[in-house]
Amino acid sequence: MNNGGAEAAIAPVGGSQPLEWKFSQVFGERTAGEEVQEVDIISAIEFDRSGDHLATGDRGGRVVLFERTDTRDHVGHQRDLERMDYPINRHPEFRYKTEFQSHEPEFDYLKSLEIEEKINKIRWCQSANGALFLLSTNDKTIKFWKVQEKKVKKVCDMNMDSTKAMGNGPIVGSNISTSSKQYIANGGCTSNEFSFPTGGFSSLHLPVVVTSHETNLMARCRRIYAHAHDYHINSISNNSDGETFISADDLRINLWNLEISNQSFNIVDVKPANMEDLTEVITSAEFHPTHCNMLAYSSSKGSIRLIDMRQSALCDTHSKLFEEQEAPGSRSFFTEIIASISDIKFAKDGRHILSRDYMTLKLWDINMDSGPVATFQVHEYLRPKLCDLYENDSIFDKFECCLSGDGLRLATGSYSNLFRVFGCSEGSTEATTLEASKNPMRRQIQTSSRPSRSLGSLSGVVRRVKGADNSGVDANGNAFDFTTKLLHLAWHPTENSLACAASNSLYMYYA
Repeated sequence: MNNGGAEAAIAPVGGSQPLEWKFSQVFGERTAGEEVQEVDIISAIEFDRSGDHLATGDRGGRVVLFERTDTRDHVGHQRDLERMDYPINRHPEFRYKTEFQSHEPEFDYLKSLEIEEKINKIRWCQSANGALFLLSTNDKTIKFWKVQEKKVKKVCDMNMDSTKAMGNGPIVGSNISTSSKQYIANGGCTSNEFSFPTGGFSSLHLPVVVTSHETNLMARCRRIYAHAHDYHINSISNNSDGETFISADDLRINLWNLEISNQSFNIVDVKPANMEDLTEVITSAEFHPTHCNMLAYSSSKGSIRLIDMRQSALCDTHSKLFEEQEAPGSRSFFTEIIASISDIKFAKDGRHILSRDYMTLKLWDINMDSGPVATFQVHEYLRPKLCDLYENDSIFDKFECCLSGDGLRLATGSYSNLFRVFGCSEGSTEATTLEASKNPMRRQIQTSSRPSRSLGSLSGVVRRVKGADNSGVDANGNAFDFTTKLLHLAWHPTENSLACAASNSLYMYYA
């Protein structure tokens, strides 16, 4: 890979060559030695369907929106590329748009439980009439927000002297009689006889409402979906029908209608009659991108269940189960902990599911339930450190994953603010380690990997990174830092552009 050069090369069709990633922007970058407030740490990140807007949520319950500023349409972009008079290294640029307080800290008096304001997930809904709509949730409550530009209206051309305070200055107009002034000064009550002058008040007229050219962004909570979950909400997902969405906690998945906030329908319930018999919990759930009757959810045992809502009202049985069988003799104390899936994502084509457990990324074909199509080792060099990770609770960190819009690449985060990009097209050996900083390729170590087979192959392939040792350094040659972790990231839906959340900073990269 060529790390130099001012311009990023255009990847060949099929993604056989690794992409060269470049720094684009950073929002909220902290200075050296600056102490980050807990409430400012980013906890959710999501592009909208067009990729023109980006939303982040933080532990302080705030939602911050960014909008794209390079407004040239994609068709014009393609025409310019064909004429080769368009800069190849042009990249999407975003600017801060607005922010609002989505959730506040609460207290459940019935259960004596504090409810954090932290935003767990954000999902964009279909926009309409120039307004943006999105769902945000903390542990218990989901809110439906509408963000719209409102024009500022000013009332002018009043009958009062604008240079003096209201009620203290004289009424403008020399044709008003003394008795009339006395009547007005007394609020319409006077003992004197009062009569309108002949011909009326020549200078008394109605105020005129003038709409200025100024606009303000207003965020308004349209609906609140509450009191439907006994456990912490870990996922929300919009349906392709544009009318419904699901919310999932540890034991249940509820189906909502966007227009109805006071009731939901429980479609999945894995709670046993006796809680002592509980062996697994729901960790993530997502609707199929095109089939409104299908959704998938993952569990703490490393399995993914695909369900079809047409089969029954309560989807207590799955239509397909995806899980990888353990190798004989490989089980250890940490096996079940690191097998827990923290995030799943459907590919845009709807045929593949990407899952992230603690150590690996797995790509599944929904037409093949014998095992994953490909397995990508994210930070295999941490395996000898599992005991330390367990003691400091890092082993329970929930890393997210994402896929590119064309389905040729996938990405996930790691420690030391590192994230990894893998190629998943046939024959690809791409396995790039990057750092969330202004120099993402800093101290880059080349890693080789076995080529994966095509996505439709009948047997899985494990991609292992060579050259990673068991010393106190990571794959980028840096010392282990379990306090800095890149949990949240999102891939632009149509371009090779990534947004990554490192603590309170939002880093953006393009290739």
